[in-house]
Amino acid sequence: MKPLRVPFLDLKRQHAEVAERVNPQVIEILETGAYVMGKYNRELEAALAAKHQVKHAIAVNSGTDALRIMMQACDIGPGDEVITTAFTFVASIEVIIQLGAVPVLVDVREHDYMIDPASIEAAITPKTKAIMPIHLFGQLADMAAIQAIAERHGLIVLEDAAQAVCSTQGGLPAGNFGSAAGLSFYVTKNLGAAGDGGMIITNSDEVAERSKSLRIHGMGKERYYYDSVGYTSRMAEIQACVLFAKLDRLDDWHAARGRIAERLISGLSGLPGIHPPSINPGNNHTWHQFTIRAEGRDALQAHLKSLEIDAMIYYPVPLHFHAPYEHLAKRGALPVTERISDEVLSLPVHQYLTDAEVDAVIEGVKSFVAVRA
Repeated sequence: MKPLRVPFLDLKRQHAEVAERVNPQVIEILETGAYVMGKYNRELEAALAAKHQVKHAIAVNSGTDALRIMMQACDIGPGDEVITTAFTFVASIEVIIQLGAVPVLVDVREHDYMIDPASIEAAITPKTKAIMPIHLFGQLADMAAIQAIAERHGLIVLEDAAQAVCSTQGGLPAGNFGSAAGLSFYVTKNLGAAGDGGMIITNSDEVAERSKSLRIHGMGKERYYYDSVGYTSRMAEIQACVLFAKLDRLDDWHAARGRIAERLISGLSGLPGIHPPSINPGNNHTWHQFTIRAEGRDALQAHLKSLEIDAMIYYPVPLHFHAPYEHLAKRGALPVTERISDEVLSLPVHQYLTDAEVDAVIEGVKSFVAVRA
């Protein structure tokens, strides 16, 4: 009997769900010539500011640009140290270096893969200017502990919320725990564009105004007069249109992901060598990824592939193992980061999975464990 194919994502079904609304709007945009920063940009910014309970949302071209611009708007620059982690997508530290600042890498916690507050204080020096926790896989880092450290030492908190759109802690969404947060709308995200897109969210009037300027070449309020060196980072109107339509469905999609995650956790709990993800107290988890730790991870991924079940590794190699960033930390300096990079495996958790597909994932992992027993 042929195995049941279980895809990691289903972008075709996602588009089909919004196509009736989006397709004519895209044609409208093309016919009117309002290609950038039009009504859909404004509607998306207002809606996401409301969703995240912040004063300002500034649409930009990508999640990477959101991080870079919000940092520059917060005066992160040459020589400044920013404490963060190496278990993340490269953009998190790439933008720090591009601004002339220095990423200071500390270890993560084994159970949630995010920055370990216990490791932050020892990394603080007179050059430290900011702490950047990375809200990974759909839930927030330990913001109470991080904020307390930042207050004691007079540091800025910057949230990398690329994977945490509408994720909350203690009822407060990402973006309310620091000077600014950056969201990503890359196609694979829970709220994904038809390409790239990003958003800066902040309660600071000053950060918002600077970010608005920086996204258009540093232009001030008067056209063709420049206040600073900026970027080309306008969000295309078509992307804003797609995102605005999907935003109406996002709560339902997150609820579906949550139900699937509950079934996966229940089905995988107690299996030898398999460690399902945990939800930290006070967090709502939006399940951008369902990431387990597994003994024999590579063999498990190959076994699932043989059953036509997709599984991805986020992230297989710590950033300080890559040539451009190996000067940031010695191998062995971040033991938890280095160990979990050999163990993590993300299983399908998207909102279109059927009960049969979820069961196939669970049975696929169980059959691997049984063979190894």
